[in-house]
Amino acid sequence: MKALILSGGKGTRLRPLTYTGAKQLVPVANKPILWYGIEGIVAAGIIDIGIIISPETGKEVQELTGNGEKFGANITYILQEEPAGLAHAVKIAQPFLEDSPFIMYLGDNIIESQLGQFLDTFKQKQLDALILLRKVPNPTAFGVAKVDEKGKVLGLVEKPKVPPSDLALVGVYFFSNQIHNAISNIKPSARGELEITDAIQYLIDQQISDENREISVEARTLEGWWLDTGKKDDLLSANQIILDTRITNSVNGEIDSQSQIIGRVKIGENTKLINSSVRGPVIIGDNCHLENCFIGPYSSIADDVTLIDVDIEHSVILQGAKIIEIHQRIVDSLLGRRAQLINAPQRPKALRFMIGDDSQIELT
Repeated sequence: MKALILSGGKGTRLRPLTYTGAKQLVPVANKPILWYGIEGIVAAGIIDIGIIISPETGKEVQELTGNGEKFGANITYILQEEPAGLAHAVKIAQPFLEDSPFIMYLGDNIIESQLGQFLDTFKQKQLDALILLRKVPNPTAFGVAKVDEKGKVLGLVEKPKVPPSDLALVGVYFFSNQIHNAISNIKPSARGELEITDAIQYLIDQQISDENREISVEARTLEGWWLDTGKKDDLLSANQIILDTRITNSVNGEIDSQSQIIGRVKIGENTKLINSSVRGPVIIGDNCHLENCFIGPYSSIADDVTLIDVDIEHSVILQGAKIIEIHQRIVDSLLGRRAQLINAPQRPKALRFMIGDDSQIELT
């Protein structure tokens, strides 16, 4: 059994952060999103992992993630020159996958459920495809499955106007080597991509039209949370859930007598807190300097961050950022690597900006 993780794409919904980095490397609770998928796959007993990378961000993914040794895995990187669809990613990965069954995992997704239980079902029932589904309130925004009472998949519809169910496709799939034949028999969609939903639908059609082929496609529904971190608000929600469920107390920094820590807080090495209060759940990385600050719940502060005279909560601050003397509370925010947010002198009373393409600024 092998695994294929997709870490390509352009991450347009998280711009401007993703102009300079892969969306799968944006941290949630100070850990790259991609790593949660790797850890979940290894926990299920799969150690041979292929990662699809793009020309724009592939080098960064390789440098940060490495050869897999720190995860107990063997990682092979596979370059996808253009984002030509999920099925195209499987197609170019075939030399790595060979005839092995595999799990395909979208690298910007995080799920609560253990993959092992679904892997056991896939193996025991000798399925050709097992897709994971999640009930959603807005199925028109997703690929949606129609499933019978036994879990057999009857059909897939991409972003339907009239959904056949409220079961959206989660970005985790289990496939036998039959998927390669299916991909070879589909054509690019209207947007010019080879769609994995079309390949799965091909398997479903074969299952229906020729029962002697013994093609079997089933689905299982996730009961826990599923996080698609493609947009800012989704990423903040993911950060909140991870901090709520996976962070334990660990204080390794230097805390002065005027500072206060309340609740579950993790603070890294060589970090200094001076006259500051931290109310968890919060994670603060290594080599940070916090002075005269209040850090409220659901905040993730990466390594090498400087915060002076700042109140902040429910926010993600990336590596090397600086926030100095901001006299309003910062909430629901995402600050990129090495970004600076500094209060200018009060006179003259005017607003000055240098804002990159596709940025979003809210003044309240």
